[in-house]
Amino acid sequence: MFAVWSYKSKKGEQSCVDSNDDFVLPTKLEFLEDSVSNRTHDCRTDVRVVSHDSKDVDLDDISRILKSKFTSPEAVFAALDHCSVKISEGLVNTILKRFSNDWVPAFGFFIWAGTQIGYKHSSDSYDMIVDILGKSKQFDVMWGLIDEMVRLGGLVSVTTMTKVMRRLAGACRWNEAIKTFHNIEQFGVKKDTLAMNILLDTLCKERSIKHAIHVFLELRNEIPPNASSFNVIIHGWCKARKLEEAWQTMKEMRKFGFNPCVITYTSLIEAYCMEKNFRMVDAILDEMHTHGCPPNIVTYTIIMHALGKAKETHEALKFFDKMKKDGCTPDTSFYNSLIYIVGRAGKLCDANVIYEEMCKKGISPNVNTYNTLISTACDHSQEESALKLLLKMEESSCKPNIKTYTPLLKLCCKKKWTKILLYLLAHMFKKDISLDLSTYTLLVHGLCQNGKLDKASLFFEEMVSKGFIPKEHTYDIMIRALERGNMERAKAKVQQLMVQAQSMKQSGHHFMAKHQIG
Repeated sequence: MFAVWSYKSKKGEQSCVDSNDDFVLPTKLEFLEDSVSNRTHDCRTDVRVVSHDSKDVDLDDISRILKSKFTSPEAVFAALDHCSVKISEGLVNTILKRFSNDWVPAFGFFIWAGTQIGYKHSSDSYDMIVDILGKSKQFDVMWGLIDEMVRLGGLVSVTTMTKVMRRLAGACRWNEAIKTFHNIEQFGVKKDTLAMNILLDTLCKERSIKHAIHVFLELRNEIPPNASSFNVIIHGWCKARKLEEAWQTMKEMRKFGFNPCVITYTSLIEAYCMEKNFRMVDAILDEMHTHGCPPNIVTYTIIMHALGKAKETHEALKFFDKMKKDGCTPDTSFYNSLIYIVGRAGKLCDANVIYEEMCKKGISPNVNTYNTLISTACDHSQEESALKLLLKMEESSCKPNIKTYTPLLKLCCKKKWTKILLYLLAHMFKKDISLDLSTYTLLVHGLCQNGKLDKASLFFEEMVSKGFIPKEHTYDIMIRALERGNMERAKAKVQQLMVQAQSMKQSGHHFMAKHQIG
C-alpha cells in the first residue's frame, strides 16, 4: 500500500509541509529510502521495489538497466544480453508502459525479449510498440516492424492500423494516413465502413476536417456510410467551430435515411457550449424533445461542465433538476463535473462532500474524479488534501495517470519541494507512467522559475535523451535562467543538447533488420 508521508516541523509536530522541505520517508514505503534521499542529485530516480515476488524482481532489474542512457536500441540489446530474467507477456507489457515515451529502451527491450527462447510476442505487445514508435515519430522503424508482423502472420489487426493512422495524422501526415487506409487490405485488414469511420474519426480528432470531408465524399459511393459516419463528420465540423457546415451535414444525414440521434445533437450542443452560446443550447434541447430524442447524461454533463467553466455555477446546478425530469441517472462523469464546478468556485468542502456522496451511492470514483479533486486542492494550495487523495486512489485500486501527478509536480516546483518532487517521480515510475514532453516542459519551466537550475538542466538533458525536441520557448527560458545565474558551462551544454535534439535522426530500422523476431 502507498504509505502516508509526513514532514517534521521545527517544533517536532507532524504536518504536511515545511518551508525547508524536510522530507521524512516512512518505513513502510514501497521504495527504499535511497530511491530519493541518496539520489537527489539525479533526476533519473532509481526505483527499487521491496518484494519477494520474482516477477517484481525481474521487472525491477530490467527497469534499472533501461533507465541508463542509451544512444540506440542496439546498445539496449547489448546491455540486456546477459540478463537472466524470465520473459512473459505481462512483464513485456509492463515495461512497454513504463517506457512508453522513451522509444529507444522500449524498442531495444522489445527486440531483445523477442529473441528469448520459449517466448513469443503477442499481438497486444506488437500493437503497444507500434504505438510507441508512432508516438515518437519513428515511422520508418514502425513500418519495418509492421512488415515483420505481416511476415509472421496473424498479428496485424484493425487495432494495429488504427494506431498507425492516428499517429500519422497526429504528426500532420494526413495524406500518409489516408494512403494507409487505401492500402489496408494488404495487411489483412478489411476495408469496410468500420475502418472508414476510424479514418474519418482520426482525421477529425487531429483537426483536419477538410481531409476527412474529402475522404468521405470520395469513399461514400464505394463504402456505404452509416449513422456513425455522419456523426463523426458532424463532430469534426463542431470541433472546427464550423457550425453551419455541421447543420448542413445533418440535413445530408437525413437524405441518406439516418435520423439524428442523441450523439448528433450532443456534438452540436458541445460546440455551442464552447462558444458560450447557451441560448442556442436551450434551443437544441427543445428540438431534441420535440423529435422524441431526449438528452442523456452525457449531454447534461457537457452543459454543466461548460457553465461551470463560464463561472455560471447557479445555472449549472439548475441542470441537475432538468436532468432528473428527463429520467437521467447521475453517473461518475456527471459527479466529476459537479466536483469541478464547486471546486472552481472555491468550495473545496462541498467538492469533498460530493465525492463522499457518490461513494455512498455506490458510484465508483474513477481516475478523472481523483484528478479533479487533486487539481482543485493544488490550485488552492491544499497540499495535504492533495497528497491524501493520492493515498485514497491507492486504497481504492484506482490507477493514476500522468494528469494525476501534473498539478502535484507543478506545486512542488512552485514551493521548491525538491525531495517530494523526486519522490513523486519515483512513484509515477512504479505506476508505469512515463513522462511526456508536456511534463518535462512543466518541470523545466517550474524549476527555472524558482532558481533550481541544476535540476532544470538535468530534466532538460533527460528530455533530449528520450528523443523529445524541447520547444523554443522552453529552450529560451532555460538559457536566460542560466545566463542570469552565470552558469556558462551549463548554458553551453544546453545549447549543444538543443542542436542534438534538432538533428536527431531515426536509427532503429537497420537494427531491427539485424535482429529479426520469430
